[in-house]
Amino acid sequence: MISAGDFRNGVTFEMDGNVVSIIEFQHVKPGKGAAFVRTKIRNVITGSVVERTFNPNDKYPTAFVERKDMQYLYSDGDLYYFMDSETFEQIPINKSVLGDNFKFVKENMDCKVLSYKGNVFGVEPPNFVELEITETDPGFKGDTATNATKPATVETGAEIRVPLFINEGERIRIDTRTGEYMERA
Repeated sequence: MISAGDFRNGVTFEMDGNVVSIIEFQHVKPGKGAAFVRTKIRNVITGSVVERTFNPNDKYPTAFVERKDMQYLYSDGDLYYFMDSETFEQIPINKSVLGDNFKFVKENMDCKVLSYKGNVFGVEPPNFVELEITETDPGFKGDTATNATKPATVETGAEIRVPLFINEGERIRIDTRTGEYMERA
């Protein structure tokens, strides 16, 4: 059991028959009246986000979300196949379960597959990936205004913004959580 007074970012618990995860929380102690906890919670199965306030004394059962390292193998239509690194068992995961940041994942990359009571509800790609630029406009010497960027397509087909000095064929590091260029690899 976890009390609302102990809420932190990333904590998962069961509430009203659903499994929810805390995105943001704030302990509020008004000058008049009782203290409360203002939160932004996400339903881990459906992905919907709701703002809700809790009494700090409310208690909820904790939910154990299994995070398993699996290797992304290939896609076939709307199904993406992952292999368990220990048992070599392959499981198909529907495209609707994958997040927007999955566009940076190449075949044979390791990801974390999230499940609750055997039901897969999400896939976390690695935080940083190294990909090759396949298409971008050439950068010219002297084109260096502050933080100037141009569009570029990486080998997975995703499009990101990169600095002007990056050219085709170069390998770059991308933060998959934000989808932003980090540095040359």
